[in-house]
Amino acid sequence: MNENWFDAMKQSWKKGLAFFVFAGVIFLAGLFLDNYFYQQQLTFIGIFTLLAVGLNMLMGYAGQISLGHAAFYGIGAYTTGALTVHLGWSPWASLPCALAASGIIAYIVGKPTLKLSGYYLGMGTLGFGMIMHVLFREWGSITGGPNGLVGIPSLSLWGIDLSTGRNYLWVVWGCVLITFFICDRLVNSRVGRALRAIHFSEQAASAVGVDTAKAKLQVFVFSAMVAALAGFLYAHLVMFISPGSFGFLVSVKLVAMVVIGGMASIWGALLGSTLLTMLPEWLHAFSDYEMVIYGGILMGVMIFLPQGLTRGVLDIYEKFRIERKQPAKD
Repeated sequence: MNENWFDAMKQSWKKGLAFFVFAGVIFLAGLFLDNYFYQQQLTFIGIFTLLAVGLNMLMGYAGQISLGHAAFYGIGAYTTGALTVHLGWSPWASLPCALAASGIIAYIVGKPTLKLSGYYLGMGTLGFGMIMHVLFREWGSITGGPNGLVGIPSLSLWGIDLSTGRNYLWVVWGCVLITFFICDRLVNSRVGRALRAIHFSEQAASAVGVDTAKAKLQVFVFSAMVAALAGFLYAHLVMFISPGSFGFLVSVKLVAMVVIGGMASIWGALLGSTLLTMLPEWLHAFSDYEMVIYGGILMGVMIFLPQGLTRGVLDIYEKFRIERKQPAKD
């Protein structure tokens, strides 16, 4: 018992230290990074990290495929955009509405859809994403139609303008840190254990008393609300949104972030979103082949590092460390 308690405290201390170091790195990056382009890039990485970590809770821990996650991203963006542009609401007053709208729609959609599994679930969520994309494009009086919605106000708090690169970077990554903390607590709670049991075997989880339908619906709604938060931050960052930002290819990109970074890993979501957000900048000359490159990377990771980059790199390091400790054979 004492050893278990000591190990638990050691793990908790390591996690706390990791969060502290991570928060410090982000603060220093915002403090000393004066180039506006790099500030924007880091901000976009934070937004995509929110999307990836929310989707990772659904795919990585609960094992449920979603190919329409960009729809919830768009619901968050368009809800805050419509309320602030058409009704003159404060952005902060529109945030709860954006989260609630996404959560309610996720509940309505997830109730029947999550009865499916595997490829059928993927096709069901894909259909929902396509319907929402058409709605974003055709409901011109609210969404601005194909031309997009303009005039979305920037964020400010207590008279402080948050639209500058440095301030917005801290806002976005503050949301990421809070989301990381919540996800970490969920993963290590009874809910997280239930989700992992469902991922391993839904029938076995049900047999030991897990309400699988309720658990899947809860994580689906949570994942949608995290995506809505990302949509809210995106809308008030660019101050213009259009349907193209929330289409099928965005959903594919989010799935790639989760798989490449490493499923069932909160930090893997960060790695995957960083890699795929920066990749277009690194391969700017090959922008016409963006999806081909994404597909190639995804195939390579699935073949050679099926656990994702995070777990794969750690496994390689652990194997190397063990081999170094072993005595050399004569």
